Amino acid sequence: MSDALSALRLPWKVKIILTSITIGTDICSRPDGSVNRFIFNLMDFKSSPLKKPKNGVKSFDVTVDASRNLWFRLYFPTSESTSESLPLIVYFHGGGFVYMAPDSKLYDDFCQSLSREIHAVVISVNYRLAPENKWPCQYEDSFDVLKFIDGDGDGSSFEGLPANVDLKRCFVAGDSAGGNIAHHMILKSGDHEFRKLEIIGLIAIQPFFGGEERTESEIRLLKAPLLTIDRADWFWKAFLPEGFDRDHKSVNIFGPKSEDISKVRFPAIKVFVGGLDPLIDRQKRYYEGLKKSGKEAYIIEYPNAFHTFYGFPELPEWSEFIKDVADFIAAQCSKKSS
Repeated sequence: MSDALSALRLPWKVKIILTSITIGTDICSRPDGSVNRFIFNLMDFKSSPLKKPKNGVKSFDVTVDASRNLWFRLYFPTSESTSESLPLIVYFHGGGFVYMAPDSKLYDDFCQSLSREIHAVVISVNYRLAPENKWPCQYEDSFDVLKFIDGDGDGSSFEGLPANVDLKRCFVAGDSAGGNIAHHMILKSGDHEFRKLEIIGLIAIQPFFGGEERTESEIRLLKAPLLTIDRADWFWKAFLPEGFDRDHKSVNIFGPKSEDISKVRFPAIKVFVGGLDPLIDRQKRYYEGLKKSGKEAYIIEYPNAFHTFYGFPELPEWSEFIKDVADFIAAQCSKKSS
């Protein structure tokens, strides 16, 4: 165990939440790769959309395809002048492709914070979950939402889209499994011509990548909070169809079975990593692979941050992280304006 990990001191509230999530997911994640949805849903506290402003933010839900429960929650700041143009963040939640949703309290609170602190319209996507829906359902659902936003970007098909949202300043973002999805949304966008949407940035927050060969950080951080390698292996088993291993192209981005992305159109990418995340070596390899492929990529590390640290405003890294995200968005928007 690393010295930093053994010396980690967390607020009691964070400890309780992490312990509850850990116990809950372990109970619900069966050895055969199936999930006890009933028990997990009892523990997954939900938040309703904000019909009235809360700390300067409102939100509402939009259905894209009821047959597959494809929908999103849209957040927007109410304190901004309607004449001020707002960037759009399309957000994909984490949870190993298996758990959580936009209305899970953890993610609802987080997306409210993004909208409020960054002064942006945020769309948080509800995609189908594994293992009931294997790869590539999650990517298909997420890309369909991008196409829905693009096709209905003038607000003609759903009420409430702020008139001052700038679809030409769109960022795809996600944490953990959602960071993996955000990357694959750029790959899928490479062969698609959007009419109104222009993606100018990718925000990859501790993206969930894997591989058959163990990395040094995966071995060293065996007892890291929340995400252990055993849990990560279980998530990949639940996500991938029978017959695929962790070197699958969706898992091991620059691995032996990956595709050449050097000619794929990419926006600027910022990768956010934590020093106490077992996946940090893979995330750094991702950044290095992007650079070698000729992409505009940046990386920032929070040495004492564990996997999902961004979900806890009580932590000292949280405000720093929010500022770093805001700075990246502002920098890319400035390039767009110049």
